[in-house]
Amino acid sequence: MPIPAIGAISGIGATGGVTATQATGATGGASFGNALTGAIDNLQQLQGTSDKLAIQAVTGNLDDIHDATIASTRAQVTLELVAGVRNKAVDAFNEIMRMQA
Repeated sequence: MPIPAIGAISGIGATGGVTATQATGATGGASFGNALTGAIDNLQQLQGTSDKLAIQAVTGNLDDIHDATIASTRAQVTLELVAGVRNKAVDAFNEIMRMQA
């Protein structure tokens, strides 16, 4: 199971920075929603793969236990990242709501 390069992630340019489209804000707020939706979809896929490999490991049908361990760790790290982004978004929303008009 190959790990994709960081540059392959949507929205990150070859230099590792923000692309010109994101810098100008041409896509608006929808791009954040699309990125978050993509991250959640990716998380669900990773968790499904992890669950499938864990079942194979328990039943003895898995040839290489490392695949199950790596899939489980990837799902865990992705879950922590998505939860962290969600927490920061909620904090930002609460801060905006505390601002005076």
